Amino acid sequence: MKIRIKGNTIRLRLVKTEVKQLQEQGYVEEKTEFSSGEFSYRLEAKEGIQDLEAQFSNNKITIYIPKSEALIWYDTDLITYKNNFEKLLLLIEKDFVCLDHTDEDQSDNYANPNTKC
Repeated sequence: MKIRIKGNTIRLRLVKTEVKQLQEQGYVEEKTEFSSGEFSYRLEAKEGIQDLEAQFSNNKITIYIPKSEALIWYDTDLITYKNNFEKLLLLIEKDFVCLDHTDEDQSDNYANPNTKC
C-alpha cells in the first residue's frame, strides 16, 4: 500500500493482494521506521459508517472504509473511493501499472486501462 499526502489530501493505493487482504482480514497496514520512532498508516473496514473516515493518533493515520464496501471491493471494477471528511479529502484507489519507466515491482498491480501517460 502506498500513501501520498499533499496538504489536506490523503491518498492510499492498494495492489491486488492488499485489496484481497482488506476483504478477508479487515485491514491493511504499512510502517516506516525511523531512529526516533515509527510512522504507520492503515486502511481498516469499519461497521456503522457510510463513507470514508480518518483519524490520526500515536504517529498513525487510520482511514476507515465501510465494512460493506471492503467486503466487495476486490470483486468489483470500482477503482476509487472518495470522501471529504472534516478538513481532509480521502482517496482510496486500486494501484495501476505505471505507463512510464519505473524500477518498482508492479507484478501485483492492476492493469492500466490507459495506453499513454
